[in-house]
Amino acid sequence: MKWDSTLYDNKHSFVAEYGKGLLEFVPVDKEQRILDLGCGTGVLTEQLLKYAGYVLGVDGSEDMVAKAKENYPDIDFEVNDALKLPYSNEWDVVFSNAVFHWISDHDLLLKNIYNSLKPSGKLICEFGGPDNILIVEAGFTNVLKEFGYSYKSKFNFPTVDEFSRLLEKNGFIIDKIYDFDRPTPLQDGENGLANWAKQFLKTELEEFSEEQQNQILKNFESRVRDKLWNGKEWSIDYRRLRVVAHVEK
Repeated sequence: MKWDSTLYDNKHSFVAEYGKGLLEFVPVDKEQRILDLGCGTGVLTEQLLKYAGYVLGVDGSEDMVAKAKENYPDIDFEVNDALKLPYSNEWDVVFSNAVFHWISDHDLLLKNIYNSLKPSGKLICEFGGPDNILIVEAGFTNVLKEFGYSYKSKFNFPTVDEFSRLLEKNGFIIDKIYDFDRPTPLQDGENGLANWAKQFLKTELEEFSEEQQNQILKNFESRVRDKLWNGKEWSIDYRRLRVVAHVEK
């Protein structure tokens, strides 16, 4: 999926804002090196500089990395595929917020992260857990059926047990792992849900004409309004999985 970094920064700042809660698990050590995996536009990469001597932000999206470099010219950013990380025993911490649910192969992902970490290195991450956006996807699925399209989720939302097994299989020792509900208000009032869909369901919407897209979004809002609209703003039914783990090599 091609990311719109301007829309992401302007309408979805909640992604980085909620990610700041994950920072409390990052140890402070000015000698350490941190890899921000899936850095987006660099908001949390900049925050991570308070915890380390060196931070590198990497993302699979050229548009996101270009925006990050524009936002924070004094920080290093690179375009890199999380499933093809080129590092070996290089990082004290791999930090990642709201990324892993976009990656289909968590087994290979964790192999890459394990290889990237130094002995005693930490993985600190948060991403979509079981039943994340359940209401959203159910509503969107039903609306697309009306247009003759079969929606297939592109997201990977593992359970605590599923991800724990993969962590242990790939050499990680789990310090913390848990999931939790986090209903998330969207910006921009009535336009909030459409903005969200245009960013995160962009691939599916692009299958249709502009006129059809507008109708799909209108029908989508109608289907989920009773559950996700509180009279003032839309709130997405997020459920997150949070992990703190380390390796011993």
